[in-house]
Amino acid sequence: MMINYIKGNAVEPIGKGKKAIVHICNNIGLWGAGFVLAVSRKWPKTKIEFKSKEFKLGDIQIIEVEKDIVVINMIAQNGIFSRDNLVPINYDALKKCLKQVNEFAYFNDYSVHMPKIGTGLAKGKWEIIEEIINDRLRDTIVNVYELF
Repeated sequence: MMINYIKGNAVEPIGKGKKAIVHICNNIGLWGAGFVLAVSRKWPKTKIEFKSKEFKLGDIQIIEVEKDIVVINMIAQNGIFSRDNLVPINYDALKKCLKQVNEFAYFNDYSVHMPKIGTGLAKGKWEIIEEIINDRLRDTIVNVYELF
């Protein structure tokens, strides 16, 4: 598997077939900044579904938003960025989440679409995240979108 880098918006996934849009969420139930704004603008039920449950690091939540599109919330951010929490991403939780995403995508024939997860509000390093993606999503097509 190799990551395909695409200029575009991950909430407008390209290609044929079923698509899973994956992104990172925090474990304290906050939804209101970063990529989730585009997600909930397009599919308001994603925020409602996320806020309706409590999650722990390493959990995923799969929400069907269109006939052949799901949004997968990956709980891989411990809290939010602050003076006391300079790097909220949790790489071990991301590994656990992506393993589950890989199994879901493989067994249900989904391609995976995402922004450069974990590099914005979660303050992660793309070199580390890219390595985790390549390791954990080895059984599926992965498209990473970069806004132009």
